[in-house]
Amino acid sequence: DLVVTSAGVSKGDYDIVKDVLNERGEMNFWSVRMRPAKPLAFGHLNGPGGKNIPLLGLPGNPVSAMVAFEMFARPAIRTMLGKANIPRPMVEGVLTGPIRNEDGRRVYARVEVELKDGVYQATPTGPQGSNILTSMSRANGLAICPEDLAGKDAGEQVQIIMLDWNEEVQV
Repeated sequence: DLVVTSAGVSKGDYDIVKDVLNERGEMNFWSVRMRPAKPLAFGHLNGPGGKNIPLLGLPGNPVSAMVAFEMFARPAIRTMLGKANIPRPMVEGVLTGPIRNEDGRRVYARVEVELKDGVYQATPTGPQGSNILTSMSRANGLAICPEDLAGKDAGEQVQIIMLDWNEEVQV
């Protein structure tokens, strides 16, 4: 069993997932150093017969929820099903536009990846707010800016997690 929730894990009046975990189980961690998807809850609910049921509370903003699902829920579900945790393919590419990191968290920027002249080029999909669905719907990759960097500029190398991989990403 696994309970996955979306929303209710931040600091607002209606964010009750943490309260439920603390009342009916145990909170293992809350909040991660990444953007998007900082608010993330994980713990265990006390189930029938003393069974511990894991609970993963995804953020409420849609892009945050999707990125958190890729980073945490997808690997957990595969592991629980007894399947190999097959990570998404990663490639190294060159940014065509900047990624900013103002708050010292690992950034997963939504990018469109194209293979041009044997080089993967990663173009940010526009504004990167966690509420901007078009940033995710246009993306076929997540470019990683490590937490110890203030950003990455156009022309810099970047690691990219491919979300939509068909061996060859071409125009």
